[in-house]
Amino acid sequence: MEKVRIDFRDQIAANKRKSVFLMFSVIVVIVLLGWVISMALNPVYFTLIMIIAIIFSIVYVVAGFYNSDKISIASVGAKKADPHKHRDFYSLVEGLTIASGLPMPRLFVMPSKQINAFASGRDPKHAVICVTEGALEKLDRRELEGVLAHELGHIGNYDMRYMTTVAVLVGMIAIISQMFLRSLFFGGGRGGGNDNKLQWVFMLIGIVLAILAPIAVYFVQMSISRKREYSADATSVKFTRHPNGLIGALKKIKSDYQYDQGKMHKKKPTKALAPLFFANPMSALGSTHPKVEDRIKALEKM
Repeated sequence: MEKVRIDFRDQIAANKRKSVFLMFSVIVVIVLLGWVISMALNPVYFTLIMIIAIIFSIVYVVAGFYNSDKISIASVGAKKADPHKHRDFYSLVEGLTIASGLPMPRLFVMPSKQINAFASGRDPKHAVICVTEGALEKLDRRELEGVLAHELGHIGNYDMRYMTTVAVLVGMIAIISQMFLRSLFFGGGRGGGNDNKLQWVFMLIGIVLAILAPIAVYFVQMSISRKREYSADATSVKFTRHPNGLIGALKKIKSDYQYDQGKMHKKKPTKALAPLFFANPMSALGSTHPKVEDRIKALEKM
């Protein structure tokens, strides 16, 4: 039986549609949570909560977004790649930027024997690509090209900007939920002597949503992260026109991590940075990335 092939363009489009749908679901949660809380509390009080939540979320996340390249590089102890020592690294990225039409990112090397890489930066003009020493040592030229094309895919797809928007929305839900629960604890926010049965029903629903909504949107955020990984894999095929290099790199990563179990980092990345990496650097956060086996299966169909 002939294997069904999937065009990489269809794969990219499908994952973008799924990401948009998941992002829309986060907005729906915000609207639903807001409506329930406004029914349970004085609407004026809820408006104040919304204003504070929006300001805190945007300021906190956007400040990190505009400095994402500096923060990510500093947090893993990476050093700027040497054009002579890391000649293949430079030449492969230069070739891929010509093929993709993207500007040349700044290149860094991270002190780790694991095979990994990540891209960061608010837009293609301010992007960085960082690879581990292990990736440069253990991957052959075609495999390294596949990994670098994947990272350029993240840059070209504006994934950092996309995930920042999601982080703002998720942060808003967390702040709104906390402020609502704390207002109940301190006995404030109920309005105008309208303590009827319906209001208490909304109060109970609001409590349940305030507890469960942050958990639910966290899993949605991780699901969006996984979809963006599939899109970057498909974009890698678009840039290189062959999936075998990326498949080979993923197979090496699988065996490398089974042996290594995440203990070979000189400086471990933070949990916040885990979604940026080509392969999840922290076994406890497996939900930020698809399973390596699933990524390989998807690539083998292209």
